[in-house]
Amino acid sequence: MGFLDTLLGRTKPVRPNLDVLFAVPTAAQNSLAGLGFEATGVGAVCFKAAEGAAAGRSRADVRELLTLDRTQEVELVDDEFGFTWAVCRQAVPDLSALVVSLHVVNTTLVEAGFGAMLLCTAIGFRAGERRLGLVYLYKWGTVYPFVPRAEPSRDNALELQIGAAIAADLPTESDVSRWFPIWHAPVP
Repeated sequence: MGFLDTLLGRTKPVRPNLDVLFAVPTAAQNSLAGLGFEATGVGAVCFKAAEGAAAGRSRADVRELLTLDRTQEVELVDDEFGFTWAVCRQAVPDLSALVVSLHVVNTTLVEAGFGAMLLCTAIGFRAGERRLGLVYLYKWGTVYPFVPRAEPSRDNALELQIGAAIAADLPTESDVSRWFPIWHAPVP
């Protein structure tokens, strides 16, 4: 960062710490289980697909790597905002294995040069009819909970409760204005 960057208010982006994802199973066991939430076996990595042949190769690499594990289904889904979701679905939920698969997707995209295009990773949980997505934001290196009700409503009180509960195990996003709703995501 140079003087001009500081003067113009530019900040250096936080380098993603993908290892944060490995702390999710501990947070789920320590905090979410007490609130009745269990993993659904569904997680997704959201990224902005680049143009050209390299983007196609990266999509193929992600799909090939994830289909090596026959305990889950993998699909690439484009949303209405132009983002691509690499969705991992397990027949029998195994949160630790899901986190490893999501980490592989992230690492593959970073190594293919698309790290700057990563948006978030979301992991789904349920407690009866209540749904929860733990969302990891790459640009900030933090996690926040998203608890949807019928769009455009969300359970803010429960989100704050979960945010406080997971803070001991995960770097929780302190700026709630960054707790973006992911209404049409394949998770939660």
